[in-house]
Amino acid sequence: MIRYATSLLTAALLTLLVNHSTVAKDLDANCPVRSNYDLTVRDTALLFERTSAPPQRIEMRSGGLAVNGAAVPLNAADRSRITSIEQTVRMLVPMIKTTAQRAVDLAAAAVREEAASASPKSAANPKLNAQLDARARELKARIAGSFSSKDWRGAAFNGYIANILGDVLPLIAGDLAQDALQATLQGNLTQAAALTERAAALRPSLDKRMHAKLEVLQPDFDNLCPHIRKLDALESAISTPLPGGARMDLIQVAPPPK
Repeated sequence: MIRYATSLLTAALLTLLVNHSTVAKDLDANCPVRSNYDLTVRDTALLFERTSAPPQRIEMRSGGLAVNGAAVPLNAADRSRITSIEQTVRMLVPMIKTTAQRAVDLAAAAVREEAASASPKSAANPKLNAQLDARARELKARIAGSFSSKDWRGAAFNGYIANILGDVLPLIAGDLAQDALQATLQGNLTQAAALTERAAALRPSLDKRMHAKLEVLQPDFDNLCPHIRKLDALESAISTPLPGGARMDLIQVAPPPK
């Protein structure tokens, strides 16, 4: 569903991870979507905005079309296509949010499992669980209240990730470092080295666990794909040119893999 779908889902998939774009790419492999536009879903209109040159603002409202504030006259067939685009996007929003919310829950579960595997003491730490719960609730609330892909741009998204990593991973790594120090003081250098290696492998191990956990979302992505392809087909069929003579090109969806 244009950049809103991919950015919102990617944000949820990346949540609680260091770098998890590979998961989103894997799940999206059957329906890769690209767009140069941000999408904002308003109560009465859809707004597509492109900031790259030349900037452009396309509004769809009850079958009508406006570009940079100027109404574009449409024939009956194109008005029907615009109406169908609006209806399809609005149908997709709750579907996408549901999948994104599931991704947050799966991500949180993967972090808990990683903590239990790497450092049972960390997994039992009420502080870690409270912080993880709080960050998951915060992100789910942001997803629920989001109606624009602008909410998930780089700086804002990186802030979400930094907050989560800053809460959770240092607690686990700190517990492992304490255990390694204790083992060293007791003369058990083999155990100390193993704990140090476990701390160093924490992020790659979490990434692998997250990848496996999020694979259950594949059916959700697959269910979204026909609707996204429908949007692409609808806009491609619009015969009315935009001001300047260009055709509408809000979304590009690659052909299904053979």
